[in-house]
Amino acid sequence: MTTTAPPAGTRSVPEHSPGAARGPRRPGRIRRIGLPYLLLLPALLLELLVHLVPMVIGVAMSFKELTQFYIRDWGTAPWSGTANYRLAVDFHGAVGEALLHSFMVTVVFTLLSVGLCWLIGTTTALYLQDNFRGRGVLRTIFLVPYALPVYAAVITWAFMFQHDNGLVNHVLHDQLHLTDKPSFWLIGDNSFYALLIVSVWKGWPFAFLIVMAGLQNIPRELYEAAALDGAGMLQQVRRITLPSLRPVNQVLVLVLFLWTFNDFNTPYVLFGKSAPAAADLISIHIYQSSFVTWNFGTGSAMSVLLLLFLLIVTGGYLLLTSRGRKTADV
Repeated sequence: MTTTAPPAGTRSVPEHSPGAARGPRRPGRIRRIGLPYLLLLPALLLELLVHLVPMVIGVAMSFKELTQFYIRDWGTAPWSGTANYRLAVDFHGAVGEALLHSFMVTVVFTLLSVGLCWLIGTTTALYLQDNFRGRGVLRTIFLVPYALPVYAAVITWAFMFQHDNGLVNHVLHDQLHLTDKPSFWLIGDNSFYALLIVSVWKGWPFAFLIVMAGLQNIPRELYEAAALDGAGMLQQVRRITLPSLRPVNQVLVLVLFLWTFNDFNTPYVLFGKSAPAAADLISIHIYQSSFVTWNFGTGSAMSVLLLLFLLIVTGGYLLLTSRGRKTADV
């Protein structure tokens, strides 16, 4: 029996070597790549059922004349086309004028709330960067409003804002004598300030937590070098801290904006089903248009318009921030 030698310049691979077994491992690699998607499949299906399916149904409802007469079988409601949208954006009519007023109140409320939350959270995080006794206790106390359930916190504030026996009037009128008489905080124009106070109180700890985490990534050597060059605290914050926190602040502001603009729990628990005109946020306004007047078609159209507005604002914000990052890198 004769054996043939391999051609010159080639190397024989043993039968049980790792190189010989490399080919059959391809299906195993495919299984490993597909395993993460398989594990995510239940979450994706749940997301589909909880968010996407109701969203599609809501869009379909916005094109129907769905009132209380068709709730039992809303599929039989007459098709109205874009009538609900035209009614919502007709700012000369009662429905459109009320929606525009609610939208403007929500814009002003969101800008003030997000700005104050970011300012208070950032300032507190900066002051708690230095080591001193009791810093850990203060950090824990500052995170309490964020850890409390929303309903429990807002109900507590609703009791504090009571006219006759509330703590706010007791301190401002009875103790400090800053007002001539007890104020009504849950009705009238003061309701806007009451809503703003509660929103900032429960929102700034989140900004504090995110900024405090972002500050941990800034090297201390930068501050030491700036101090040796004679830079004061404000100059260090303006030249080192804020530029270093730019990516963190971009995400933080966007998240705070979306949470605040869509906030429903706070005004609903604080004022009930009917919020005062000064604190008529668009979320509670859409709720009233849908579940109080039983006009689900118009309420769905308002919800779709709100979704489109948030998508446009979010897309524009991300586009501007991405261009800002590219310019800064160059």
